Amino acid sequence: MEQKKLKLPVGFQRFEEIRRGGYVYVDKTEYLIEMIRNGKIYFLARPRRFGKSVIVSTFEAIFAGEKELFKGLHAEKFMMDFEPSPVIFLDMSKVTTHRGIDELEASICHKVNKIANSLQVSLSNTLSSGDLFDDLISTTFEKYNKQVVVLIDEYDSPYVEFVNDTTMADNVRNVLRGFYKQLKANEKYIRFIFITGISKFARLGVFSALNNINDISLKTDYSEICGLTEEEIIKYFPDYLAETAKSMNISTDELIEKMRYYYNGFSFDYDAKTRLYNPFSTLEFFDNKRFLNYWIDTGKPKIIADFMKNKNLTVEQFRNFPISRDFARSPGDVDETPPEGFLYQAGYLTLRPGIAGSLTLDYPNTEVLKSMSKLLTQNIITQNYNLFENKLLSAIISNDVKKFIECANYILSCIPYDDFNNAAKQSVELTGNKLTVQEWLYRSCIIAFLRGCGIVTFAEVQTNVGRSDIMLSHQGFIWLIELKVAAKDESAKSKAEEAYRQIEEKYAKAYPDALWVGLAIEDEKREITEYKIKIK
Repeated sequence: MEQKKLKLPVGFQRFEEIRRGGYVYVDKTEYLIEMIRNGKIYFLARPRRFGKSVIVSTFEAIFAGEKELFKGLHAEKFMMDFEPSPVIFLDMSKVTTHRGIDELEASICHKVNKIANSLQVSLSNTLSSGDLFDDLISTTFEKYNKQVVVLIDEYDSPYVEFVNDTTMADNVRNVLRGFYKQLKANEKYIRFIFITGISKFARLGVFSALNNINDISLKTDYSEICGLTEEEIIKYFPDYLAETAKSMNISTDELIEKMRYYYNGFSFDYDAKTRLYNPFSTLEFFDNKRFLNYWIDTGKPKIIADFMKNKNLTVEQFRNFPISRDFARSPGDVDETPPEGFLYQAGYLTLRPGIAGSLTLDYPNTEVLKSMSKLLTQNIITQNYNLFENKLLSAIISNDVKKFIECANYILSCIPYDDFNNAAKQSVELTGNKLTVQEWLYRSCIIAFLRGCGIVTFAEVQTNVGRSDIMLSHQGFIWLIELKVAAKDESAKSKAEEAYRQIEEKYAKAYPDALWVGLAIEDEKREITEYKIKIK
C-alpha cells in the first residue's frame, strides 16, 4: 500500500499539533534526550522562526509523558520508563509591551496565573510578576510533590521590542531581571530548565542568576538542534523536492543547488562549519514553489529598518566583517553592543571562517542579503519604491543606460551623505579595499538598490587581473559596471573613460557578451554626470 504523503507544517510551531496532524516532523529528539540525561539548566539562542518553539513544545511533551507522540522517533525507547513532571511553559513573545511597564507587569502576571489555573494551583494576589513566579514554582512543587520543569520561549522578546528605545529597554530589563531571578531562588524545586531567545543579553539577569547554566548556542554538538541541514531536507521532504523540481522543469539535483544558493548558510558553531536552512523559508518555498524572500517578512522588519536608519548603516559594510571568538560568544546588550552585534544575534548576519582560524560575519544567504538591501533602499527612497524597481528592471532588459542612470541618481540624491561617511570609512579600513570613502559609499548604495530589486548583483568580482566594481545579471542580460568619482577639480568625462578602459583592459575577456558601462560620479553634485558604454 502506498504511504500517505505527510503535510507541510507551514505555520505550525507546536510539536503535538505537528505529530497529531500528519505533518512532516524532522526528528531532533536525540539532542533533547541527551540534554535531559546530562544536565539541568540550558540556554539556546537562535534567530526567530528557526524552530525554537518546536523544540520547547517537544520538551513539554516529553516531561508531560505523552508517549504516543514519540512513536517512530529517536526518543520512543527513552519515553517508555520516563517519569513525568509538572511543566511551567512560558511564551514571552505573547507578553504585552506597547502600553508601558505597568502593562508589561500585568501581562506577565496574567500569563503566570493562566499557567497556575492549568496546573490547578492557587497563587497570592501580588501584582509583582517576580513574586508571582516565585509563588507558582514553589506552590506547584508542594501540590505535586515533584520538582517542576520550567520552559521559557523567547525570553528576551519584550526587551528586543525596544532595540530603538534604550531608555524603555532598560526599564523592561529591570522588570525581567526581577522575574528571572526567581529561577535561581527556587532551584531546589526545579528538575529542568530550558530557555530560548534570539539574544544573549547577559544583563537581563538570567545568566548572572543561574551561574551553572549551560549555554549551547555555539557548541558544535548542538549546532544542528534547530534549522534544517541539506541532508535533512533530502531525507524528510523527498516528495516536495520532486514536486517542486517538476514544476520548475529542472532536476532534483539542480533544485537543491538553487536552494543552497538562495536559502542555505546559517552557521551556529565556533568553527562556522555548519550550514543550515531556515525552516520557515524552506517550508514556504515548498508551499509556494517560488524563490522569494519569506523569512524577513515574518518578524518585525520595521524594527530592523529603523535600526539601520537610526545607526546610519549600509548593507555592504557588513560583508566579511572580522570579529573575535569572544564577540561571537557574547556580543553584548542592545544598548551596548555595536550594530554588527545586534544584527548577528537577530540572524541577519551569521558566522563565517576567517583567515588563520579567525571568524567573520556575513549575510547567511541570498534571501537575507536581498531582503536587507530592499529594507535599506526602501528607507532611503521617499517616492514609490515599486515605481523605481519597475523602471530599473525595464532599463536593464532593454540595455537602457540613461534610464538606469536616472534610477541610480535618484538613489544617490536620497543618501544623507554625511551620516553614512563613518560607515563607509570603517568598511574601507576593515576590508582593506583600495577605494575612497566616497566611491565605496556610492557603490554600496547602488548595489543595495540592485539587490533589493531582485537583481543578481556581485561586488568586486575577481578576475585574473583585478576586480570589477559591479556585475549584474537579470533575465540573461549581464552588465559590467565600473565607477569612478570625480573630485572638485577633476573631469567627469575623463573619469568615465578611465572606468570604461578599466573594463576593456581587465575584465572584458571574462564577459565578452556583457554590456560594459563606465560611470563617473561628480562628488560635488553627488550624481552620475558622464558615462561611456560599449557600442554593439
